[in-house]
Amino acid sequence: MENIKELRDKTGAGIIDCKKALEESGGDIAKAVEILRKKGIAKAAKRSEREASEGVIKILVNENGSEAYILEVNAETDFVARNEKFQDFANQAIEAIKANKPGNLDELLNLTMADSTVGEGLKNLSSVIGEKLEIRRFDILAGETVAAYSHMGGRIGVIVAIDKKDAKDLAYDLAMQIAAANPRYITSDEVPSEEIGKEKEVYREQLLKEGKPENMIDKIMEGKLNKYFDEICLVGQDYIKDDKKKVRDILGDVKVTKFIRYSL
Repeated sequence: MENIKELRDKTGAGIIDCKKALEESGGDIAKAVEILRKKGIAKAAKRSEREASEGVIKILVNENGSEAYILEVNAETDFVARNEKFQDFANQAIEAIKANKPGNLDELLNLTMADSTVGEGLKNLSSVIGEKLEIRRFDILAGETVAAYSHMGGRIGVIVAIDKKDAKDLAYDLAMQIAAANPRYITSDEVPSEEIGKEKEVYREQLLKEGKPENMIDKIMEGKLNKYFDEICLVGQDYIKDDKKKVRDILGDVKVTKFIRYSL
């Protein structure tokens, strides 16, 4: 066990890999390091084919509450996603986004972070941890007031912007609403006409099968469509803190300019 611990400290490899390497090397730690290095190269190639579907979503807001940042970093397993080194890397990466405001993923990967670039840091961490790691996406959102909210230990992240200054509490409540209720649009004006058309077709078929008279179908369909909008549009949703109110009721004359929601 002492040899395994020493080998892990030297290489950052997992317990099972260290045990196998020590058995293969006859207990010679130097040879075991060499074996693991060789296997590390082979494993890296295989990692590229695996899916990184776990991970963490990080959020951040600047000091004056006018800009918010969201980042998704993926790993293969939840165990690695909770690893301290993985979490530290994600925290450093979102700080780099805040400081440098990259325009795309390539720019982010080329940013300097600690003693390397973000991309090199990701590759090095992948070698140490032994899993495929990747940065899937990031966004930057500016507004009069912005807020960010993280849910389920970083499995859901939201950033939102509103058009009113110094309204942090309202913006934060909206971020919580978006995390919990998962709206797809802000208002019904944003719903594509194709989507509305498909919904109408479904409702018409349902109503005809129910034997509703033709002259009543359009009126009933309008009610169903409004209910659909209330489910998928932020302003029409029941407010999570008081289901007797709609989100539009707590907004008053304030407008939500944009929101971004990530979910693992």
